[in-house]
Amino acid sequence: MRPSLRDIGELVRAPAALSVVGDSLAGLAAARAGTPTALRGRHALLPVASACLYLGGMALNDYADRHLDAVERPERPIPSGRVTPRGALGVGTALTAAGVAAAGLAGGRRALAVAVPLAACVWTYDLVAKDHPTGPFVMAACRGLDVLLGATPGHLRSALPAAAGLAAHTLGVTVLSRGEVHGTTTRVAGGVAVGTLAGAAAAAATAPAAGSTGRRTAVRWTTVAAAGAYAAACLPAQVRTAVTPTAGNAKAATRSGIQAMVPLQATWAARSGASARRRSWPASPPSGTGCGSWAVLAARQG
Repeated sequence: MRPSLRDIGELVRAPAALSVVGDSLAGLAAARAGTPTALRGRHALLPVASACLYLGGMALNDYADRHLDAVERPERPIPSGRVTPRGALGVGTALTAAGVAAAGLAGGRRALAVAVPLAACVWTYDLVAKDHPTGPFVMAACRGLDVLLGATPGHLRSALPAAAGLAAHTLGVTVLSRGEVHGTTTRVAGGVAVGTLAGAAAAAATAPAAGSTGRRTAVRWTTVAAAGAYAAACLPAQVRTAVTPTAGNAKAATRSGIQAMVPLQATWAARSGASARRRSWPASPPSGTGCGSWAVLAARQG
């Protein structure tokens, strides 16, 4: 029997792909800050590339965990028999190839220079590093590269702070997630909570914006409000876990950390707007300038 679309959607966690959209927005906002680079219609493929790489990683995750899931999560597509291991590997491979191809079409060699390492990190994490001490760092690299993938139409260097901020948050969430079964420690959970506070403060620290006083005030308060929403979304659960480092609290803190990605992405996008000079974007690249290359919504920022 061939798996149904519903089975494939469950295998790749289809709705969760929306969580990577904000990475590209944050990266693009940073890359656009003060940069009169034009955006083209093909840059809309960058979020598609990011989503494909993410969904492929989810399929590879279940392929790698199929023996463990047969014991702990028998209802999942592979252990339940709805998707074969070979089929899951094929889905992961096809989506990875589609993601890299979409990046190449969107931004050429510049986008491929980010998409290929991103794909390599996804495969490395799922098949090799997940249970290794380096696993959280590989996962953090995936998120940071996803931000840079969205920044490729502009200056990648401008997006490095946003990439670092989201990578650091991902590192903390991944470390904390390792305590979902047997519990974590006060030291680990407390360290993650401190990292959340530091990340919120760093993202909220905006540079003076160009434009009117009203615009500067609005942008600054938007950034601060988003940073506050980020801290409020995940810090309470992290503090509870630091006080009582049980498996249940660690799982709840991990879940809240994943949900906090959205306000954190919004914070970095707003922060980039605070430091940008207000410039119009030309309809086509200046003479002698390539329009460039592209983890995820370039066109919408145009």
